[in-house]
Amino acid sequence: MEENVDHRPSVELLESTHLFPGVYRIKAIGRSTGDFERRVVEAVVGHLAAPSELDHSVRSTPGGRHLAVTLDITVQNAEQVRSIYAAIRELEGLTLLF
Repeated sequence: MEENVDHRPSVELLESTHLFPGVYRIKAIGRSTGDFERRVVEAVVGHLAAPSELDHSVRSTPGGRHLAVTLDITVQNAEQVRSIYAAIRELEGLTLLF
């Protein structure tokens, strides 16, 4: 049975390593099927005041089976970052989040 482990960085860690408000970078890697890029962007924008607070880029793996979505997000505080991590983690097809 899998434990319900919180893999998100703690508020204390985020506040000690980042200045808020500011830009925070997250990378999400997932299967290239199922419109992964759009779903990642939608998950993030749902936690922002405006879509303009997100810049993102996408790169495909050499075989084309996975996409790496790099997100540069203007965030207000550590809790907002944790909420965004939680939303992305729920996405189907996600293989790596950092």
